[in-house]
Amino acid sequence: MELVTIFTTAFLVGFSGAMMPGPLLTVNISETTRRGFIAGPLLVLGHAILEILLVAFLVLGLATFLVSDRVHSVIALVGGVFLIYLGWTMYRDAVRGKISLQLAKETAESAGMHPVLAGILVSLSNPYWSLWWATVGLAYITTSMARGTAGLVAFLSGHLLADLVWYGAVSAAVDGGRRFLSQSVYRGIIIACGLFLTGLGGYFLYYGFNKSL
Repeated sequence: MELVTIFTTAFLVGFSGAMMPGPLLTVNISETTRRGFIAGPLLVLGHAILEILLVAFLVLGLATFLVSDRVHSVIALVGGVFLIYLGWTMYRDAVRGKISLQLAKETAESAGMHPVLAGILVSLSNPYWSLWWATVGLAYITTSMARGTAGLVAFLSGHLLADLVWYGAVSAAVDGGRRFLSQSVYRGIIIACGLFLTGLGGYFLYYGFNKSL
């Protein structure tokens, strides 16, 4: 029963966190309009690879390193630059007409960043992601490890399943409505996603500069 409780609570906490708007959700929406439903699971795969590695490092004592102001500042600054670049590229291409529904279908597998890599880099660019794992996540890891390896697996599987369920549901909804999208609506979605990522990147830069002062 304790393993079931660990799994269930990890799923619920992870699901509530996944539902919060952020860069990964935005990229999930934009990639799904290009690649279809598979974009969501692929993004989650990249996200999961990074989280599994991070959990391993946290178990080895990385938490103190992650919560330091200097590390947080570096993550925020580098992540901010990356998100601004990603967002500006999406916005620019949509405005210039370089992005279209037909072109997206033809080039989804050959152009742009692969969703697995995007899942890793977009997650890594968010300083709040590392802070969550160094605080709330670490507390969950410590508690679950009281039940040994099985407890840690129960926690991690519940957390990752929450990401898969939410982002998979978003991808299914976007992909289901994609057939009804007009060219103008499609470009509008990409422009909105690009502007959001650019603005979020600007906020991360502001956050990082303040942390470094």
